[in-house]
Amino acid sequence: MEQYEPDRLSGAQLAAIQRSLTSGRGALTRRSLMRAMGFGALAVGGLAGLAGCGIPAAKKEGGQAPASDDHSAAEKVINFSNWTEYMDVSDDKKHRPTLDGFVRRTGIQVKYTEDINDNVEFFGKIKPQLAAGQDIGRDLIVVTDWLAGRLIRFGWAQKLDASKLPHAFANLSAPFRTPDWDPGRAYSYPWTGIPAVIAYNSKATGGRTVDSVTQLLDDPTLKGRVGFLTEMRDTVGMTLLDMGKDPANFTDADYDAAIGRLQKGVDKKQIRRFTGNDYTGDLDKGDIAACVAWGGDITQLRTDNPDIKYAIPAAGYMLSSDNLLVPAKARHRSNAERLIDYYYEPPVAAKLAAYINYVCPVDGVREELTRIDPELAGNTLILPDKAMAAKAHSFRSLSSEEETKYEEKFAKLIGA
Repeated sequence: MEQYEPDRLSGAQLAAIQRSLTSGRGALTRRSLMRAMGFGALAVGGLAGLAGCGIPAAKKEGGQAPASDDHSAAEKVINFSNWTEYMDVSDDKKHRPTLDGFVRRTGIQVKYTEDINDNVEFFGKIKPQLAAGQDIGRDLIVVTDWLAGRLIRFGWAQKLDASKLPHAFANLSAPFRTPDWDPGRAYSYPWTGIPAVIAYNSKATGGRTVDSVTQLLDDPTLKGRVGFLTEMRDTVGMTLLDMGKDPANFTDADYDAAIGRLQKGVDKKQIRRFTGNDYTGDLDKGDIAACVAWGGDITQLRTDNPDIKYAIPAAGYMLSSDNLLVPAKARHRSNAERLIDYYYEPPVAAKLAAYINYVCPVDGVREELTRIDPELAGNTLILPDKAMAAKAHSFRSLSSEEETKYEEKFAKLIGA
């Protein structure tokens, strides 16, 4: 585990965070408004505070998180923090069926709290206690891949006991098994996946398929009707793939070439604009004919508009994840591990996937999901087939220096 270095956010990084909260991946479909709520207080002072001060490191020995006493045997409870609308609920909104099933089976009470509105705000909330080596009052949290990697790197997550995760170990889908920020999933397991693909309005394209970034940038019939995302990792990642580069292993020169290619699309007015998920209205109307888009948005749009199509480029697509972690000093690691493993049982995973409509990271759920909703079971944005899974790519972890440099270049490109 690398040594701790204080994190300081540049102006470009702060702008990227704000884009994410107001219209980016922090504002996806089902969770759209709720992810952005609570941002106001952070915008006034919290982001500035993160930009201006380093984060003290918790004491670490041998690269591991500080030791924690596990009280699971005596205390049958789990304190679980998650995003809003990221759990299945009953029609009357009074029950969470899968969580209720876990409680009935194990006798472990789950204190479930939807108190994560965005990654940066949540990190600012928990970092003082983590840095001091204290329990944050949560046994299980769900955070996006870049923050999961940061917590692991700082020694602020507990290593999981693989012997207590038989279903998770066996059923974790291949595209999620070896992120560079947690090789072999020693500290985390994905809750769900978020794909960035190409979407198009077939009526606006005259019935023609759009299935590559090359088409987006070079097809004259699409001029002025193309959209890319304000999320750097997705837009640059998709462009790197189209150039034959690996987003998990690229150089500064590769990054600059991708930015240059996108800049040409801006200069010749091929690209209409860079957007968060506010592209959905323009795509639905046909004002944007084709764009890089998030799978959750497309699943929702296709429900009401049969002209909305999507394509997986031959070069591949970008896949990020939200992830389950046990924080350092959490009191109930074993109980949390039982809950993680429970959600990797196919019948349980299928019920969750049917509700939240994101990529399910659990193998073996197709038959179970078919029983619930055959149409969802056939949706490759929820259950990628083998061909699609093989095309998934992740953006590599960035050092603080790289993130500052890359976000500044990307901000200049999109005019942020």
